[in-house]
Parts: sequence; C-alpha cells; structure tokens
Amino acid sequence: MKPQFLVGAMMPGSGQTLVALGLMRALRQRNLRVQSFKCGPELADLRYHALAADREPVSLDTWLSSRSHLQTVYNRYGEKADVCVVEGRAGLFDGFRKTQGSSAEMARLMKIPVVMVVSARNAGYSTAAMLYGFKHFNTELKIAGVIFNQVTSAAQYGFLRETCAEAGVECLGYLPYLEETGLPPRHQALTLPARKSLDQLLNQVAEQLVQHVDIDKLLNLSTRIFPCTYSLPYISETETDMWTGKRKQRIALASDPAFPFLYRQSIDKTKGDITRFSPVYGSELPEADIVYLPGGYPELFARQLHRRKRLMEQLREYVKKGGKLLAEGGGMALLGQTLTARPGGTAYEMAGILPYSVIVKDNRLCSGYRQIHYRDLCLKGYEYRYFDIVPTEEAVSLQTPVCNLKGGEVSGSFFFRYKNCIATSVHHYWGETGLYKFCLLYTSPSPRDRSLSR
Repeated sequence: MKPQFLVGAMMPGSGQTLVALGLMRALRQRNLRVQSFKCGPELADLRYHALAADREPVSLDTWLSSRSHLQTVYNRYGEKADVCVVEGRAGLFDGFRKTQGSSAEMARLMKIPVVMVVSARNAGYSTAAMLYGFKHFNTELKIAGVIFNQVTSAAQYGFLRETCAEAGVECLGYLPYLEETGLPPRHQALTLPARKSLDQLLNQVAEQLVQHVDIDKLLNLSTRIFPCTYSLPYISETETDMWTGKRKQRIALASDPAFPFLYRQSIDKTKGDITRFSPVYGSELPEADIVYLPGGYPELFARQLHRRKRLMEQLREYVKKGGKLLAEGGGMALLGQTLTARPGGTAYEMAGILPYSVIVKDNRLCSGYRQIHYRDLCLKGYEYRYFDIVPTEEAVSLQTPVCNLKGGEVSGSFFFRYKNCIATSVHHYWGETGLYKFCLLYTSPSPRDRSLSR
C-alpha cells in the first residue's frame, strides 16, 4: 500500500501542472521519495518534474506503447518510491481519440484515484454540476478530491467548498492567487537562469499548498495497493536481446543541456555499455558501436556546438566508416549543414553529414504524434520542435515519409537514411524493445542508401 494519485483538470489552463509540481516539491520536503510520471509523450515537461521531485521522471503514453508495458513501467519505477504522482494532460477525458490516450484512461489503467484541479477564476455555482458530472461520467474512475487554483479570498473558498459538498466530492484545499506564477516557457526551461527562477517558484507554491491543502488527507484518500494489477489479456515484456552470446554493444549517448529529451525507459531497457558524452562541453566521441543523439534545443547552444570542430570531424569519420548513428529531434541539427538559431541570425556550420539546414524562423511549435513505416517496421514517436528543417534537392532520395496518427503524410517532418546514419525529426519510444528495434533497420541494404556527392 502506498499513496498514488493522478493530478487532473476539467480543462486545459486550470493549473494542473503548477499544482502537480507544487505537490511533488511539498512531498519531497517531507523527505518522501516521490516518483513522478507524466501522461503523454511530451519530453519537455519532464524537466520540470526532475527539478520538483529531485528524481528522474517517467513518461506514460498509451499510443506509443502497450497497456501491459505501461503497467510494468509504472510498477518498476514506482517500487522504490514512497509516493507516486502522475501529472495528467489537457482535460481529464481528452485523448487523441475521445478518451483514448487521456488522463482518465491512465488513471483507470493504473487503478489510481484522481485529484482534480479546478480554476477558481470565474467559478460560480455551475461548478457543482460540473464536479458532479466528472464524478459520475465514468464510475470506474475514482475522484479522490478537488484542489481549487487561483482562489482570491477566504469567502470565495468557502463558497467553492459548498459546491464540492453538493457534488459529493471531497474538498482538499486550494492554492491562492499568486502574482507571477507562470512557468518559464519550455523552450527556455533548460537555461540556468530559468531553472533558478523555477526552483524559487516551486518553493513558493509548495509553501502555499502546505498552508492551504490538507496533504495528510490527500495521502490517506489516495493510498492504494501497490503494485497495480495487470489488465487482461496480459502480455509480458519480452526481454529480447539481439546480442545474446556476443559482447555488449557500446552505446555513446549525447547527454547535456542541448540534448536532454530522452525517454528514460528507452535507455534502461537497452542492454549495453552506455558512455555519455557532451557535444556542448567539448567531449570526445567515445568508441562506440552505436551513437545516439537524442532531442533537445540545440539552437540555444548553436555557437558552442559550432566550436566543437574535433567532435564534428569524429562524427563525419564515424559515419563514413559505416558506424550506426541515430539522431532524433534536435539531435539531427548536429548532422546538418548549418544551424541558424534565430531569424536573420548567423548560420553556424555543423557536421555537414546530411544535406539539410536547421533554421529557427519564429516561435512556432511543430508537434504531434508521428509514425514512420520503414522496412515492414512501424516506428511510433512524437515530434516537438521550434525549428524548421530545410533539405536540399540532394536529400530527396534519402527520405522516408513521416505520417501523423491517422496515416496522413506530414509536410516538413523528415526521416533520413544515409549509410548507417539515421536522422529523424521525431522522438521515438524504444522503451518496449530497447534499441533492438532500431538495429533492425540495418539488417539489409536500403535502396535509398547511396553516397552523397561532395
């Protein structure tokens, strides 16, 4: 038995992320080991979690992986924690197809209760009807209680408590209205000044939640049997190891502030000797059988990356000799011709392995579920970037179409293959198979593989 709950909301913009992070920090300040989880595929939000709970978070997404795998992941990472906190996404019942992929689906899958966050801005008596509807919309889902956000006075909170009583839902407390409580933009959350500001904000929110929320009551109401039981039909994880009987593969993993977007399970599942290196701080490329460049915001570090001439030369030589390399999301910027960090800015030379340039034209976000059909494999992932990829005519023969969740081709998204180098604008989930599935891409020559003219 241990406390486990999902922080959900009636609708986006209610403040569920801020309340979830504040609760993680408040529980951590009680010297509890908090394992946080995030519903959905977004990797940027996980950096907030890591700071709030002082523990590496885990992403859970029902489109990227199977139900039994998600339950296995939840049980594995929650085992050594005192409290499991899952942050929902969007509105409680909002998924990619009705309730599929929603926070409600995840709460039912893990058999954990929901703590609802409700914005007190413009809240009236209709709140009682809305809470009643959320409580009874799906009887398999248990609402542990409600935390109101942005409450302006004791009188307003007293009225809101009455709406909970009439809806038959526990009122756990509130977060008062605070000035300047906005989270830093995701695109800036990796910078040191933003991290310091966020750390101060989390301490402020945690302090207010301790004063105005009955945290002991919340923990008691959310205590459930752990681990969660598996849904039927249960399909156990297959510990497939393509290197059985061989030496462990050496995996060089780029790991620094420019390339932090990585599903934790992808590496934990992969069997191999992992050596981390830093393109930003000038690490040498380690001896490796596989080089993995995960996603991030390399445009924030364009000048530093441009100066790593030695590393760029090592990457070119590694690919030229047929080394296996996977670059995802922002990781592909390192392999292109140039990286332009802002409109009208300097085009910094990169490794020049693949015929495209990466350009930040504005703050327009490109995001969404993606799937790539390559050699009878379906590679699922999520795209999240602020830059544009501008290929040359030479890149056409190296491309494989990138599709959205419904199968339609996505313009401006790319999957390139050159020799044994694969660069994709999508962050792929390897948590269910490890890098085994990635290595299947190299089992036979590709008709698109050819030498690039120089």
